[in-house]
This record gives sequence, structure tokens and C-alpha cells, in this order.
Amino acid sequence: MDYDLKIVGGTIVDGSGGKGYRGDVGIGGGRVLALGEAKGEASRTIDAGGLMVCPGFVDIHTHYDAQVLWDPMLSISPWHGVTTAVMGNCGFGVAPMRPRDRRDIMRTLEKVEGMSYDALEAGLGLDWPFESFRDYLAAVESSGTAINLAAFIGHTPVRLYVMGEDASDREATEAEVEAMAAIVRGAMAAGAIGFSTSQAATHHAFDGRPIPSRLAAFSEIDALVGAMAEGGRGIMQCTIGKTLFHDEMSELARRHGVPITWTALLAGMAGPGSHKKHLLRTAEERAEGLNIVPQVACRPIMFDFDFGEPFPFEMRPIFKDTMQTDRQGKKAIYADAGFRQNFRADTDPGAKHMLAGWVQRAVISAAPGAGGIEERPLVEVAAERGLDPIDMALDMSIDSDFAARFRIPLVNHDEAEVRELLGDDNTVVALSDAGAHASQLCDACYSTHLLGHWSRDEGAMEMEQAVHMLTRKPADLMGLKDRGRLAQGLPADVVLFDPDSVGASGLTRVYDQPAGQDRLVSQAMGIQAVIVNGTVIREDGADAVGPGDGLPGQMLRNGRAA
Repeated sequence: MDYDLKIVGGTIVDGSGGKGYRGDVGIGGGRVLALGEAKGEASRTIDAGGLMVCPGFVDIHTHYDAQVLWDPMLSISPWHGVTTAVMGNCGFGVAPMRPRDRRDIMRTLEKVEGMSYDALEAGLGLDWPFESFRDYLAAVESSGTAINLAAFIGHTPVRLYVMGEDASDREATEAEVEAMAAIVRGAMAAGAIGFSTSQAATHHAFDGRPIPSRLAAFSEIDALVGAMAEGGRGIMQCTIGKTLFHDEMSELARRHGVPITWTALLAGMAGPGSHKKHLLRTAEERAEGLNIVPQVACRPIMFDFDFGEPFPFEMRPIFKDTMQTDRQGKKAIYADAGFRQNFRADTDPGAKHMLAGWVQRAVISAAPGAGGIEERPLVEVAAERGLDPIDMALDMSIDSDFAARFRIPLVNHDEAEVRELLGDDNTVVALSDAGAHASQLCDACYSTHLLGHWSRDEGAMEMEQAVHMLTRKPADLMGLKDRGRLAQGLPADVVLFDPDSVGASGLTRVYDQPAGQDRLVSQAMGIQAVIVNGTVIREDGADAVGPGDGLPGQMLRNGRAA
């Protein structure tokens, strides 16, 4: 046979942004052997009539670092056409990690990334087959994965490894910074694509203290970015904060000559129109020759939460005490009339932050024992009962032992502003957060949402441009040298989708995590087939391979497979 697989009769959209064209794709040995015209016979032929044939999607903002160790299928990303994912964002990760710190990092991931501790301990255990970052990559690689992975070396595990308990309490000494820099150099040599960190005010450890990376002085971050860049490659990813934003990113980019991508530029972060100044500043940075790229989201950042873990509100000072107490302590705080009054004032619709007017956007997503009010607006139900909505929400939470849940679009819900963000060539579409906040949100479906909602339904961009935004653009930014394109000789990561039906379903809560823990999932529509390194892994909405089948995903060390 000339090919292992031939895809015929589809519209080829190669990831460049150029116009699609009718043609065939011939695949053999895991690579694209023919494109446009594929003469010869194949072991298997797929009829792609009426479908678009494009590169696999590249998701550059995931938190699969833990999930990959119990779920090599990396669900749900492949459902939505993702064939390459980048993990280790926001300075998080599980390596390097000393055995003594494993429980604490899992508790921190539970707190800041919304991962269930029960699921983490059941899925990972406490006897991990790695300690160093190099051994972590090897462990993931030896277990096999359905899709390709690349990884940042994260600031928080590095800091914890060097400083232990002090990592969340103080700045590092000069010797400690050099020890951290040595780990970053080693991680880059092992295949990390870059270094990630966070200064976000929302990022707290399990005990209410800031996560370790937030205690770093700028000089420490500068040294670690320098260590990353010594080999002449690497990208910095950062989650912004008051001490790490435009001025600091510009200084790092100038000094080290590295690309930087930051999380996240969202509509409504500081009130209506607040994104515009950041687009302008980004344009100025790019004009100066600095490769600084904000990550934007194509979906509302929708949180489904309970007040036992009030993650969306923990950025607000009035919630500081709730992070440092247990469930009974939280109930006492929420029952206090003074707290409730302060909560109302702090989140008044006229406030200049993303939680302003949250009650007007809130939906009651779970109300055990109170039938008929689920999926109804909080303000509507409160008005019917003659209650203040904040009083009602907190009373429901206390009375149900925090089983009551609420859903709010936190930011990025103004579609006119989101359209501006997506249409700016200086941004990159990302922020799926796949693997994190599993019970609170699900944006791993961002790719099919972009294609279906923004391209087809809203006409915000041509389908070819949407594919470019999901493939070559993020791959090039991350330094993934042979992904994000359909071209002869390149690895055969391919997606076949129906442009007329592609999209993401609504969210469903399922209980398929370790220890029976829950998560929200979205089904993909219109994705006909997903191919990774020449192997069909999804077809007709179902897995075509399983964990025991010799999975085709590869670890993209230094930006490419070995």
C-alpha cells in the first residue's frame, strides 16, 4: 500500500489562514505523505465529502499535569479536536516535588485550580514514580497519551522544592535563587518549552497563604527567565498581578529576548471597555519588537461554585478570613449581618471589578431539597420570596451544608467586547484551563465553540481564519516546530469537521473522576474524526483507541517529538 490512511474529497484548510481547497491527504508512518493529490492505494480510506480537513488543534493553556497520570486519554480535549496540549501553566505542576510535599501540592491544586483532593489522591496515590521534572516527563511518556503534550517548568513546584515551608512566607536568598535557576536549566535541557509563573491575587495555597510564586521578588523571576533563555529558546507564560504586568513583562522581554504570553486579557476585567487599554499597550509593545502576546478566551468565564469553596470571590479582601477557616467558620462568617452588608457593598453593580453586580447574573445551579428553583436566576427567586439575593444565597448555603451551588459568568460575557479581543491580531485564543476547575467550569470545548459560534454563527472570522487561530498561530507562539500545519513531511495530526454542525453542547455534570468525584463536560458536535500522528483516536463521536492500545501521543520535548 502507498498509504496507511487516505482522506479523500474534503476541503483542505492547512492552518495558514489561506483559502481552503478540495483535495486529498495521504498519510503513512505517522506523517503527511501527500497533500492535495494523493495517488495510490491506502490500507484505509475516509470519505471527507462535505467536511473540512485541517491540522489538529493546539491548546496552549491546560492544567493536565495531574490528570494525565490517571487519564492518558486526556478527556475531554480530543473530543473537541485538540491533538496537542501545553500543560504546566500559571506556575503550577507536580514536578519537581519531594515526597514530603506531595500532599501539600495536591491541597494547593485543590484550592487554586479547583481540583478535587480526593480525586488527586485516588488518581495519583502518594508513591509517585518521579521526583524531578525530567523523571516526570519520562513517566508521562512511558505511560502513553492519546494526544501530544508539551510542558512548562512551573515556578511554584520549583520554589517549593528549594525552599520547603518557607516558599510561601518570604523572598528567596541569592543561593536559593541560584538553586532554582539550576532546576530551570535542567528542565529546559530535559525538554520543557519554557517557564511559567503567577502573581495573581486569586492564587492562594490550601492554608490561605499566597502560592509560593507570589512571594518571589522581581529579581528572582528575572533570574529564572534568564536561566530559561540561556539555551537560546523558551517562552515565558505568566498569570499577571500588580507586581507582574506590562512594565515588568516588557523589561523581561527586552532583557532576555524571549516571547512572553500572559493570562488573561478578558472583557470586563475592570468594568466595561477595560480591555481596550491593554490592546493598545500590547500594540505598542509589539511595535517596539517585543513578542508579548495576551491570551484571550472565546467563551464567558463561567463558574459553577458553592460557598464552601468560593473561588470566584477570593480575590476580594472581605473573603480573606474565609480562606483561613474551616466549613463551620465559613458558616459563622456568612451568617454575620455585617459581612453580608459588606458583601453587598463590595459587589454593587457600580463597582469597578469583575464581580460587580454578580447577583444579577447568577443562576441557582443546585438546590437540594428545594425543587423547582434550579436553573433559575437568583434575583428572580429571591424577589418571589421577598428576600435579598445575597441573603438568600448565603442562607441556602448554610442550610444545605454548602450543597447549594450557583453559576455566574465572571467575565468575558459581553460579546461585543469579546469580538474585539478575538479580532485583534496581537492576541492568541487560549484559556481552556482543561484539567482544572473540573467541577466549576468546562472550557476545554473552546475550539468547537470558536468554529461554531464565532465563525459560522456570528461571522466574526472566516472558517479558515478560525482554524489558523486554533492551529498554526498558537503552535508558532509556543515554539512547537512541526505542529499546527498540514504540510508534506509533517506529523499527521488532523481533524475532520462539518462546518455546518460543528459546535459545543451545553454542560453536563458527570461523576467519572477518581474516587467518584464530579466534573462538568461538554460534548463535541460536528467533529467527524481526530487523528494523532497518523492514528485515528476519535471517530463519529467515540474513542477509536483506549489506554491499552499503544496510544499515539508524543511528548514534545524542546518543541518537537524525538
